[in-house]
Amino acid sequence: MLLPNQDPMGQAMLDYLKFPDPKANIIVHCDSADDDVIPVKLLFRTWDQMNELEKLALDSCYGRVLDLGAGAGGHALELQKLGFDVVAADISPGAIAVMKARGVLDARGTDLAGLVGEQFDTILLMMNGIGIAGNIAGLKEWFGLVKKVLSPDGQIIFDTSDIEYIYAEADGSVMIPMDRPYYGEVRYQMEYKDVKSVGFPWLFIDSVTLTQVAHDCGFDVELLDAGENFTYLVSLKRL
Repeated sequence: MLLPNQDPMGQAMLDYLKFPDPKANIIVHCDSADDDVIPVKLLFRTWDQMNELEKLALDSCYGRVLDLGAGAGGHALELQKLGFDVVAADISPGAIAVMKARGVLDARGTDLAGLVGEQFDTILLMMNGIGIAGNIAGLKEWFGLVKKVLSPDGQIIFDTSDIEYIYAEADGSVMIPMDRPYYGEVRYQMEYKDVKSVGFPWLFIDSVTLTQVAHDCGFDVELLDAGENFTYLVSLKRL
């Protein structure tokens, strides 16, 4: 678990909960692309502010739901309104404090490994939450772990992106980096005000590679919809 001074997203959410600043941003440093910016207010969006992929993901949930990497708890809160039994899990201490303050009924400071022994019918990971696997090898390990908490007829729902486009040249060619096994494996560092996280690996995965890896690990992949910037939403179930 991140120490408090390594939890920029948690600190940003705590600050926003107390004093909502529409200009507050989290800076995302990436080793493969320009820095990105996450407006903190985005983490507090409600149903009306969610994009169509998010709404479809929530509409596709069934049974007992695990919202993994739940952040400020927006998805968990919407599912609670619909009467779902939801566990909202995040490794950020700040996120857990924010979720509890916002009314999430079951917010837990844990990763997936800490939930082994429980069963869920839907495991939800939004905002490329599957990136937590870090790389292809980590994704294979993650699929092995998820089988221990996913019910026999359960599903995994997540969105991710094919980031090949960030390596496109002006002439239309693509210069894939050769310094890593797979181009969707990147390294991030988060920054908010004077709080920085340690660097950590993060995964984006194209649909062909995802399907191959998932099948090898015993899962079938269903494409639910595609969005902007090569983002797509999938549901995975046991073969």
